[in-house]
Amino acid sequence: MMIPCWVVLFSSMMISKRFFFLLLLAHLQPEALVKGDGTLIKKTCKNTDYFDLCFSSLKSDPSSTNADPKGLAVIMVGIGMANATSTSLYLSSQTQLLGTANDSIKRVLKECAEKYTYANDALQASAQDLANEAYDYASMHIAAASDYPSVCHNMYKRYQGLVYPPELARREDGLKRICDVAMRIVQNLDW
Repeated sequence: MMIPCWVVLFSSMMISKRFFFLLLLAHLQPEALVKGDGTLIKKTCKNTDYFDLCFSSLKSDPSSTNADPKGLAVIMVGIGMANATSTSLYLSSQTQLLGTANDSIKRVLKECAEKYTYANDALQASAQDLANEAYDYASMHIAAASDYPSVCHNMYKRYQGLVYPPELARREDGLKRICDVAMRIVQNLDW
C-alpha cells in the first residue's frame, strides 16, 4: 500500500503520536471514527452510484444512528439543502465583491444565486413529501433541485467571454451527486 504524502509530511512534523495515530486510522478505516448504524447505511449506500459520498455523509450525521431508510433519505436531502444554501450565499458574496464590475457577470451571479435558492426550496419540498410518504413527489422535487445548477451553468454560456468558475463547477457537481444519492435512496423505499 502506498503511503499518502500527507502522512509523510505530518510524521516529519512535531505532532503528538496520538493525533498522528488518529489521522492514520481515519485514512485506513474512516468508519471507525464516525457514528451510525453502519449495516443499514452500507446497505442503503450500495444502491447508489456514489457509495463513498453516501456513506461518509450519512455516517457523519448523528441522527443516522436511529434512522430508518426514509430517515436516511431525509438526512441526505438535508445535506443537499445545506449545499444549495451555501452555494447561493457564496454566489451572493461574489456579487458583493465585484462592486462596480461588469454588469453581465453580476447579473449571472445573481441569477445563479437564485437558482441555488430554488434548488434549496425544491429540496425542502422533497423533505415535506418524504414526511408525507409521497415518494413520487419527493423524487420529482429532488430531480428539480438537481437541474437548477445546470441552468446556472448554461447562463454562463449565453455571455461571450464569461468563463464558468472552477469553484462553481465543483459546487454544481457536488449538489448533483448529493441529489443523485438522495434520489436513489428514495427510489428504494417501499412505496
